[in-house]
Amino acid sequence: MLISAILRTKGSQVVSVAPDATVASLLTELARHDIGAVVVARQETLIGIVSERDVVRHLRRRGPDLLAAPVSDIMTSDVVTCVPEDTVEEISEHMTRHRFRHVPVTSKGRVVGIVSIGDLVKSRLRGLEDDRARLEAYIHGT
Repeated sequence: MLISAILRTKGSQVVSVAPDATVASLLTELARHDIGAVVVARQETLIGIVSERDVVRHLRRRGPDLLAAPVSDIMTSDVVTCVPEDTVEEISEHMTRHRFRHVPVTSKGRVVGIVSIGDLVKSRLRGLEDDRARLEAYIHGT
């Protein structure tokens, strides 16, 4: 299955914040949208990604003052992306190997979606369920 199929199902909405937004405002966006990560963009250009994990790790080091800091202080700027034509299997393997949970999807230099490890697992489970149903139909001659 391709990443584009996941985007067709979940949609292509991408929540973003500016690099100078505060960590407190980032947390507000994460909670409001019930998501685990957002892209950091300047004038629609992807410059980073930041997740709940980033906040927790930096909060431990810096304490509550972190909430007033800019998102750019804690974001990952070397962002791994994928394209709609990548397979779920390729991206799942890459995410597992490198231990990250969210990947922006880009096309022609623009962010067109974001996929999480949960999205990929759900997709793979759906594929396995479809395979099982086809095998059962074959076995029962239907």
